[in-house]
Amino acid sequence: MDRRKRKRTASGHVRKINAWEPSKMIFQKITIIDSCGLTSPVTEQITLLSTEPIIIHYDDPANDAEILSRIADSDCILVSWRTKINAEVIKASPNLKYIGMCCSLYDEKAANVDIVQARSQSIVVKGVRDYGDDGTLEFIFAELIYLVKGLGNLRWQNENRELRGKTMGIIGMGTLGTMVARTAQHFGMNVFYFNRSRKPELEAEGFGFLPQNELMARCDVVSLHLPKNSIVLGEAEFRNKKPNSILVNTSIGLTFDKNAFVNWIANDSTSFAIFDGPGVGEYAAEFSKYPNIIISDRSSGFTLEAQSRLSEKVLENIKSFLSDSVNC
Repeated sequence: MDRRKRKRTASGHVRKINAWEPSKMIFQKITIIDSCGLTSPVTEQITLLSTEPIIIHYDDPANDAEILSRIADSDCILVSWRTKINAEVIKASPNLKYIGMCCSLYDEKAANVDIVQARSQSIVVKGVRDYGDDGTLEFIFAELIYLVKGLGNLRWQNENRELRGKTMGIIGMGTLGTMVARTAQHFGMNVFYFNRSRKPELEAEGFGFLPQNELMARCDVVSLHLPKNSIVLGEAEFRNKKPNSILVNTSIGLTFDKNAFVNWIANDSTSFAIFDGPGVGEYAAEFSKYPNIIISDRSSGFTLEAQSRLSEKVLENIKSFLSDSVNC
């Protein structure tokens, strides 16, 4: 949809203007704290929403002092998931009115921004959702197909296998978890899930609910789809893990106890684990020592298409905040 309007000048000529009228309400100063992955067209539109020229940083700040230096007197900042904006940083930034998270915001406790502190200072924090799911979905099944068929350097079993008839267990039945479940079902897999709350509407589609321990013991593949900093698997769960099975983690960071996982993967050479870049995080070098761990150094969900979706949602969040401020 063309978001531009046409306005006729006094001389009768037609000029194009943005549908958003910056004169109504704009920020004094916008700073992009790190490389947020926004597209150039969206970044150009964001420049129209700041009285002062926006400041863009393309590297990650090393510590809180550097974050504060970058924020300075900004009333609006944009930040990726890699930079933590903690309570102390927020307390020391009295000019802030708005923090735009250029990443998913599913759970306040899992956010890299201290939303409770921000709220106490009347700072609005907005994140986005569901921008990288398609790319992550493709990554999961591409890696599974390569592994079960032995198309790469590794093969799950001695013979090439199909996904059909295998059991898929999903921990975290949100948007992406549901997409994985439906795709697995399309491949003829038997799908089970564990979630904090049961989903009767999804169970009606043929997805069975299992307690976490039973899911680990029964499923050939377990795929984890959880908010950042969620640790749901420990020693007990890995002791119950089905031998000759596969674990997939594309959540941001580990969603399980590291030592319990290492003990499992080191003592079951028939099993495999699959990670993308954000999923393995800081443990890439350590985990690469194990031949049955498959690691991608890239974010599976951050495709060119996802970048565009993310950028548009970040921009819409900013405009929504400014519109709400005008109407207050």
